[in-house]
Amino acid sequence: MSQHVLSVLVENTPGALARVSSLFMRRGFNIESLAVGPTEIPEVSRMTIVVTLDKLPLEQVTKQLNKLVNVLKIVELDDTAVQRELMLIKVKIDSQTRGQVLETVQLFRAKVVDVATDAITIEATGDSGKLNAMLAVLEPFGIREIVQSGRVAIGRGSRSITDRTLRSVPGSVAI
Repeated sequence: MSQHVLSVLVENTPGALARVSSLFMRRGFNIESLAVGPTEIPEVSRMTIVVTLDKLPLEQVTKQLNKLVNVLKIVELDDTAVQRELMLIKVKIDSQTRGQVLETVQLFRAKVVDVATDAITIEATGDSGKLNAMLAVLEPFGIREIVQSGRVAIGRGSRSITDRTLRSVPGSVAI
């Protein structure tokens, strides 16, 4: 089994997310990460789906995804793609540990987004390895809460999986 990152372009319509995620559910596959957002084309959204599968079931899933009406294009991104996650971490602090926590924030190139007398909230972005390493360092201080986004990814270089010229055709979206 290996982890696969799929970039799926879908029509920006109600229910598109439900149809795509239910396909994975029906096949019995667990989505490890899912991030959805608009693209540079207002009628199109991008889903970044991370799933752990064998290669053969992945081909079956992509074939079935392509059959869905709202799905316009599917690209499997490789390890060279730029991939990031966002994490907000609330850590316990006191007057003795505040400096150490702030030092850790600087070390991991994160930033402080909220400070209270007994807690500090940190924003960190990066790959899962960096975020897990940061959590390991912060754990002894006492983590009160964690919120983590799904992974977002984009291919390197100038190539794009969308074509901007498609905007010129009114009322239709084709990729």
